[in-house]
Amino acid sequence: MPAKGKYFFNETDDCRMSDPLYEKYRYTSQQHPLLLLLLFIAIIFWSTLIIVFFTTEEAHNHLAFIIAVCAALVIFAVMYLLLCIESLFRRWLMLFGVMIWVCFLIVGYVSLFERENDYQLWDQVPFFLFIIFTVYTMLPFGMRGAVIISLLSALSHIIVLSIMVSMTSQENKESILFQLFANAVIFLCGNLMGAFHKRQMQVASWDLYRYTLKCIQVRMKLKIEKRQQENLLLSILPAHISMEMKLAIIERLKETNDNRQMHDNNFHSLYVKRHQNVSILYADIVGFTRLASDCSPKELVVMLNELFGKFDQIAKENECMRIKILGDCYYCVSGLPVSLPVHARNCVKMGLDMCEAIKQVREATGVDINMRVGIHSGNVLCGVIGLRKWQYDVWSHDVSLANRMESAGVPGRVHITEATLNHLGKAYEVEEGNGHLRDPYLESMNIKTYLVVDPRSKQCTANNHLPKTRVNDGLKMRASVRMTRYLESWGAARPFAHLNHRESVSSDSSSSQGKQRKEIPLSSTGRQRNSDRNSSQKGRIEEDIYEEMMSTIEGLSSTNPWCGRSDDFCGFSLIFAEPSLEKEYRTIPILKLKSYFACASFVFLCIFLIQMFIMPKTAKLGISFGIVAVIIVLILFVCFAEKCMKRCSESWPFLRCLCAISEKVETMPLLRLPLAVITIGALLIIAIFNFATEGNKPANFTGSNDLGAATYPFGNTTQSCIEETYYAYCCILAFIACSVFLQISFELKVLLLSIAVTVYLIIFNTLQHRNLSFYGNSTRLFIKEPRITTNLYLVLFYITLILLAKQIDYYCRLDCLWKSKFKKEHEQFETMENVNRLLLENVLPAHVAAYFIGEKRNEDWYHQSYDCVCVMFASVPDFKVFYTECDINKEGLECLRLLNEIIADFDELLLKPKFSGVEKIKTIGSTYMAAAGLSVTPGQENSQDKERQHAHIGIMVEYGIALMSKLDGINRHSFNNFRLRIGINHGPVIAGVIGARKPQYDIWGNTVNVASRMESTGELGKIQVTEETSKILQELGYSCECRGLINVKGKGELRTYFVCTETAKFQGMGLN
Repeated sequence: MPAKGKYFFNETDDCRMSDPLYEKYRYTSQQHPLLLLLLFIAIIFWSTLIIVFFTTEEAHNHLAFIIAVCAALVIFAVMYLLLCIESLFRRWLMLFGVMIWVCFLIVGYVSLFERENDYQLWDQVPFFLFIIFTVYTMLPFGMRGAVIISLLSALSHIIVLSIMVSMTSQENKESILFQLFANAVIFLCGNLMGAFHKRQMQVASWDLYRYTLKCIQVRMKLKIEKRQQENLLLSILPAHISMEMKLAIIERLKETNDNRQMHDNNFHSLYVKRHQNVSILYADIVGFTRLASDCSPKELVVMLNELFGKFDQIAKENECMRIKILGDCYYCVSGLPVSLPVHARNCVKMGLDMCEAIKQVREATGVDINMRVGIHSGNVLCGVIGLRKWQYDVWSHDVSLANRMESAGVPGRVHITEATLNHLGKAYEVEEGNGHLRDPYLESMNIKTYLVVDPRSKQCTANNHLPKTRVNDGLKMRASVRMTRYLESWGAARPFAHLNHRESVSSDSSSSQGKQRKEIPLSSTGRQRNSDRNSSQKGRIEEDIYEEMMSTIEGLSSTNPWCGRSDDFCGFSLIFAEPSLEKEYRTIPILKLKSYFACASFVFLCIFLIQMFIMPKTAKLGISFGIVAVIIVLILFVCFAEKCMKRCSESWPFLRCLCAISEKVETMPLLRLPLAVITIGALLIIAIFNFATEGNKPANFTGSNDLGAATYPFGNTTQSCIEETYYAYCCILAFIACSVFLQISFELKVLLLSIAVTVYLIIFNTLQHRNLSFYGNSTRLFIKEPRITTNLYLVLFYITLILLAKQIDYYCRLDCLWKSKFKKEHEQFETMENVNRLLLENVLPAHVAAYFIGEKRNEDWYHQSYDCVCVMFASVPDFKVFYTECDINKEGLECLRLLNEIIADFDELLLKPKFSGVEKIKTIGSTYMAAAGLSVTPGQENSQDKERQHAHIGIMVEYGIALMSKLDGINRHSFNNFRLRIGINHGPVIAGVIGARKPQYDIWGNTVNVASRMESTGELGKIQVTEETSKILQELGYSCECRGLINVKGKGELRTYFVCTETAKFQGMGLN
């Protein structure tokens, strides 16, 4: 199992290539398929050798070689089957690699020593070059092991043959030395190109592994974000409308990212539905206002959260849905979103349980609080209105009646209407409620009410002789302290605690049903696993990443470049099914391209040295290599001009232009492809050019007709035969030079290699030298038909390099595919984060949202006290008259559509920078509540000067005036005559987040209560403020008109003022 933090890394982390998971990944993605490929090539090659032996009737002369090849074939066939059938042989991989290398060496040396006293230095050089190159590129060795084994292979060939030839050959020492130098150059070139190839593949493999891990990590985070988003959305809204609104948010984000205009609609989207036969419960805590005035901010938040958390629990038990919390008022509905025949019983049972819970608090703490509950049954419109601070709400005449039932109720009792009683049947005993005596509205509507008798009250009467709970020991403490300590024992969940619960997500991925597209294994889902519930959340994510990565690795074995069974690729060609991805792959920057040209230049140097050691020193040789050298140097100059000439480019415009071209070599396909074609083509041509232009030479050819005298290091007799052999070796090196362009188009490499091998085979089979006396008396391997050996080795390297290029192209395409998927999933992850942020900021102010989300999220209670906050209530009283329920307006739905437009337009005003300090708190029916000054960091208020401290009061007045202006515009378009009634007050408040199931940000305090009274006692079209607020406004330049003393419920008589809104519009310009 992964260690803690093992699969969470940054870009700056050190590469841990010893990671067992990476080792398994590299085995599955590279080592295993390449080893199978090598075994397949070797089996085919040696089978071809045996066939050629028997068809040329040379088998009886090479029994030892045939026996060795057959033994190697059997061993390789067994290995191939084991690797194909059983993946557990990964632990024997190194042993397999060593066995393959040993078999190759044995076959090579058997062919060398098959006959005594017949040794040539050029013998089996291409076979040992093949061993060296495949050790680096196909065998499962590390870099150090590959270097050691390849050097051993090269040195053993050079040392052994040099000893044997020096002992048996009659050639002069100079010719032996030149051939040894040529062989050393060939092996050096093979070692360096193989090492370069291996290093590039190691880096690519590690890079692809990291991207795969990152992609899986992002997918895990995406699942967590999706779960958090759904939990968050469901904590704000019920499921039946949340998905519709979520899709609307995502679409809005896409339109914002695409810089497209929002669709012009006459109306904003309305997410409201009608439900019939529901019961509505309103509950108010009697005596809580007096208790709250004695609370500290934390005590108030804890107390409210524990109380309402308990009520949420009771609501869940009784199949009720909490709608909203208004101060200390709690209301819910039963029968939403699924209709319930027992909705009335559920609400009555919940009301009784709430009264019982408050009764227990009162008896346990001695605090004088009680519960007043009102219930009515009928129809509701439910949903969300506005653009900001969404809160699920219900509207209808029946909702207003349930509210009246609560206010006209009796503390400690459940007050119901006759409509609710009819749904109850005989489930509860009731008694006359006489609600019409306590509320004139009930009397005017002739509503008959009842009080439900709690069955538990009879039991309590029977148990009156039992001693009551002693609270005298705690009476010395403040009531709020006693309440807080007692309520904390209930253990209600904290707000947004469910968002931080990062449980295992593998179950989600494995629960998907239906047939899925077959994709590259990155899309394969993790297997379900039972996580230990006590393990840390981060540990569970790491386990899920580990399981997902294991599934991806296992899926790699079923997806390879030869079967073409993936929906991401089109058959054997491996062209992406998605055209845009294919275009991206073709134009992707090749960061190591310049090193490809450097390697090709080194191969050119090796070919030059070989021909200088072996071939006649003619002017044609020098001129041809000189021309190619100039081409190679110019290409290198173009590639590395940026690094070499950067300082001089400022004064030389030509160099500046060259540096600009040099910078684009790696990124511009139209530039890099011609350069690559020219370089590879030049090497493929120069490898054979001088041989092809010589034609058929007689045995005594001296080169005297050349422009300059030719020098033959081996003598006229053997020269032509050795030349042909080493020209073939140069052609093989040119093939290898083509293969080091790893990320160049596979089709281009196939085209170049195919043309080259065709031309080479034609040349070597039609321009054979007539003088083969050097071979005449020999019976060595294919010596009587040397062109067969040449053809076999050319075709061997051609096929090997083509298959290797195919495998590399598959890796490169896989890398591009997974990076593309990573990019898409990262964009989805960012979209999820943005949606989460928008959702949370639609519940909370931005500075409060930061408290609960992000890497440093806080799980503590959120509560703050502010010394100076301006609170505004703005209502549309005429809307209550406007709201009717009839068939014409779809039972009130069209009335709510207009209210939605009003609230949405009010919300849009908050987007203006001028009102950035104004925070919408909530809507209550047709009343809009906002506050300014909540964004100020608590504790820094005193350090601000009074002018800045009171500036938000002027901004709130400006916002109130803007609301009036906006409503006038709505009136003109809807032919109505609505007017706002606004009340504003400022002073200290307590802010906090309460509720675990549906967290809600709210503010409390005397300031809020007085602001609400300023609105309810105000006049239409006017802004009413308290005397203290009017003084500050007058200091800011506003004109206020004294209204006089008015009676405010709970506050007695207060002197209030009206803000002169006509002059305030001009005064506000100075404030800005």
